[in-house]
Amino acid sequence: MSSPPEAIREQLMANNPEFQRLREEHIRYAQRLDQLSAKNHLSEQEQIEEILLKKKKLRVKDEMEMMIRQAGSV
Repeated sequence: MSSPPEAIREQLMANNPEFQRLREEHIRYAQRLDQLSAKNHLSEQEQIEEILLKKKKLRVKDEMEMMIRQAGSV
């Protein structure tokens, strides 16, 4: 029987440096997106940054979810 995703996530956070790195990266992207969303107006450069950050954040989340699925299937 496989472990629930939350338990796998916690295990990866405790024991997997790559997962930890991805989580930290995800948090940094989220924090910067929060900073940008707090502004009333974004410059063109900030709009581009926002789009790129959203894509990067999603990519990192997908990588983390893939690691969770792989760990759950072992």
